[in-house]
Amino acid sequence: MKKIGRMVLTLTVLGLISGLVLSMVSNYADPLIKQNQQEAIREAVYYVVQPTESYEKKTMDGKVIYESYDSSNELIGYAFTASGSGYQGTIRVMAGVGPDLKEIKGIQILESNETPGLGGKIRGEDFKNQFRGLNISQEVGLVKTEEPETGEIQAITGATISSRAIVNIINKELTRVRSIFDEGE
Repeated sequence: MKKIGRMVLTLTVLGLISGLVLSMVSNYADPLIKQNQQEAIREAVYYVVQPTESYEKKTMDGKVIYESYDSSNELIGYAFTASGSGYQGTIRVMAGVGPDLKEIKGIQILESNETPGLGGKIRGEDFKNQFRGLNISQEVGLVKTEEPETGEIQAITGATISSRAIVNIINKELTRVRSIFDEGE
């Protein structure tokens, strides 16, 4: 009985110490994580709407939208984040669109757990560059084997699910952003 009591006491003390250490590490790391996430957002805004010189963060109908301006302080587009399910988990994307919401200026993958070497290729420049200058007067389309036409991108071979996920995420959020701007008019 005495042996069991010591084991329980030892485990309790170790549990309390571990909990305290984890709490201290979390208190230290959380602000750094938030700072790094904000820096990634800032860099993504400059990447997806080029040539952004400055931007303004606005919340419209509960959605954060970044208005991007060039060196002469002219509005050159909007950036917004979007997320949805991919093959291996949640994918977070930042998309940049022109001021008329009819052209994608660029995309950046903020977070993805897709399979390295396959779905992970959504982070590659070859895939992301397909979105630059893409006409989106309608939804973005996805093709597997044939050459993409206006408003379409080509899926990554072996990663159609990840490619389709990006297209679906962007289409869904673009519909929401358009509705926000339609309500404002």
